[in-house]
Amino acid sequence: MRIGMIGLGKMGGNMRERLRRAGHHVVGYDLDESLRDVGSLPELVEAIDNDGLRVVWVMVPHGKPTRSTVEDLAELLTEGDLVIEGGNSKYTEDLELDALLAPKGIGYLDCGVSGGIWGLENGYGLMVGGRAEDVEKAMPIFDALRPEGPREEGFVHAGEVGAGHYAKMVHNGIEYGLMHAYAEGYELLAAKDIVKDVPGCFQAWSRGTVVRSWLLDLAVKALEETPGLEGVSEYTTDSGEGRWTLEEGIEMAVPMPVLAAALFARFASRQENSPAMQMVAALRGQFGGHAVQMLDGHDAGQVEVHQGAEPKHDADRARVDQGGGPGGQGGDVRAAEGADDAGPSSGSGSTGGPVGPTSGTGDVDDRG
Repeated sequence: MRIGMIGLGKMGGNMRERLRRAGHHVVGYDLDESLRDVGSLPELVEAIDNDGLRVVWVMVPHGKPTRSTVEDLAELLTEGDLVIEGGNSKYTEDLELDALLAPKGIGYLDCGVSGGIWGLENGYGLMVGGRAEDVEKAMPIFDALRPEGPREEGFVHAGEVGAGHYAKMVHNGIEYGLMHAYAEGYELLAAKDIVKDVPGCFQAWSRGTVVRSWLLDLAVKALEETPGLEGVSEYTTDSGEGRWTLEEGIEMAVPMPVLAAALFARFASRQENSPAMQMVAALRGQFGGHAVQMLDGHDAGQVEVHQGAEPKHDADRARVDQGGGPGGQGGDVRAAEGADDAGPSSGSGSTGGPVGPTSGTGDVDDRG
């Protein structure tokens, strides 16, 4: 089968190669001249005729790049041809793109793709949305890209247009929660001095336990490559699909506390200092007389930052005005009399201790 592939980055390039290994003739186009097989979209369309059927797989960033590419294809393709959007478009964008192509008789499928850089050798998990007749046209492509074994274990026709990317969106939301659960477990193991082989614990879970998974295997690999994760920044981005999934949870009244916590932990990872936690510290000083201070003045009897973590480097940055709280009341709250004797007050069950645990994350980045 002759296939056009637009976008030859890490995933698109590997997908082109996997399809070629399966015997398909793939013509690729990319803005990078060193990667592409043809110099323009018209040349690509001309090179992929399959007895009247032309199939073009789009693998470019979602949003404007995808829309402009599909708009160009709408002018080059003809009735009976097929466009497959394999990037990470939001499902609502799929509805718009299908509406653009349908009046011209051009089919449209949205395909959520999971597998990352490992897909070339292992195959890709595929979630497809669109009309059954269009799925049937493209099935030789899907069979070449999916993992070996039963089709239903690596491919699903999820439903109507948009359903494929919707399924991939939910997949990535689940991925966020799984990653953060492993990350929290890693940090707790690293914090306990009696545990001497944290990577070994993760590796021991990889067979026979209920938490075994490919993500766990990748965590073991990461610890093999960078023991203790030395030098790895906590700064963690998000691709956008986690946000979309949470928005859908709100829209559909589906509680998703795990995803929410994992997503917000990524936000916290990007802050050198948390204004929200500054306010929490200041409020504790106002209503309960609790000391507002930096980490270097904590109660020696309370663990503030475990030995495997690094305290915030903001010792010279006062979280509140040192002459008093935000309202200018009570003088220096660091020396507030009776702070340690103050009983529980509204919003807090604490009877002492200067400041609660600092925010942070042990999460790592992903590419689903």
